[in-house]
Amino acid sequence: MVEKKCDVLIVGGGPAGLATAIALRQRGADVLLADALAPPIDKACGEGILPDSRRDLGRLGVELPDACGARFHGIRFSGQRFSVAAEFPSEPGLGVKRTVLHQLLADRAAEAGVRLAWNTSVSVNPGQPIALDSEPVRYRYLIGADGQSSRVRTWAGLDDGSLLTRRFGFRIHYRIAPSITQRPRPHVEVHWTVGGQVYVTPVAENELCVSVMAASSDAVRGRQMVGTIPGLKQQLAGAEIITRERGGITTTRRLRSVTRGKVALVGDASGSADAITGEGLAMSFRQALLLAEAIDAGDLSLYESVHPTIMRLPQTMARILLLMDRWPALRDRALRVLAHDPALFQALVCVHIGEKPLRHFIMRQAPSLGFRLLMPLSA
Repeated sequence: MVEKKCDVLIVGGGPAGLATAIALRQRGADVLLADALAPPIDKACGEGILPDSRRDLGRLGVELPDACGARFHGIRFSGQRFSVAAEFPSEPGLGVKRTVLHQLLADRAAEAGVRLAWNTSVSVNPGQPIALDSEPVRYRYLIGADGQSSRVRTWAGLDDGSLLTRRFGFRIHYRIAPSITQRPRPHVEVHWTVGGQVYVTPVAENELCVSVMAASSDAVRGRQMVGTIPGLKQQLAGAEIITRERGGITTTRRLRSVTRGKVALVGDASGSADAITGEGLAMSFRQALLLAEAIDAGDLSLYESVHPTIMRLPQTMARILLLMDRWPALRDRALRVLAHDPALFQALVCVHIGEKPLRHFIMRQAPSLGFRLLMPLSA
């Protein structure tokens, strides 16, 4: 039995909820987290933890040893004609299965003293108090970490906002020859093809996570999409599929407000950027740290005011990358320019992972990139 009284009640036990719980415990709050499921909880995602996400996890006391996944040292974009790669300037990223990451976060939360109510029915009904297994809960703050279709968001009257994009994705794991994942400096590969993208992330010595995303659910079945990319089809020829295909929806959503009274939203419940950015987890971890600071100060307006800053860069990158998805001619031209000048792609990647400010890129590289995108292809 979990006592139904706490400083902070968190509804939702995914990475965003667990990260918030850990950050609050680091500041001494009594935290109760409830979820209808139990660890490890799986979800379709690209499973690549970028260097900035690894740093934020470190602030939460969550270490990601190399043994729990597979290192990758940069990002490669590949189209039908052109390919370009950039390496991370400092530490590598790590491919980690979602279930492994979730278990690490759950273990860290338990170690930190979070009261965890797994396998618990959470009642979130309009006009009624929040209840766990039909028993009301007393709390000072309520945190909605219950995903894109957040019931807490609706309960608190915070649904007002804009759904900017909505796409579909599927994820599957392959067991392959070790030589493929033991390349000297493997990258996350993003293959651009008709109808969407295919992400390939090493997650173990001989395992790859393959995620596909597209605007239409009819276009995103993993094996069919892989079959449209000759090089990837050859790479995975004879590979063993070791997990069932898991699907999901990815959105870009903005909310007018993410707090009301003593209620706050975190993670996808508070807005999102299309998964093409790979920054969903990073945003959640930063929000968790900020929200814990605001609650510790007794002032949710701090969280409300800074939350848009956390969302701005990923949502901007999502808009740019989805333009490339919608306009094949623009995508081919952009990949051509970047392939001929990899330093531009390197600069973009550095901005994306927070190694350089966006304004630095806008002032120094963006004019050259824009000019070259407008030049005739024969130039």
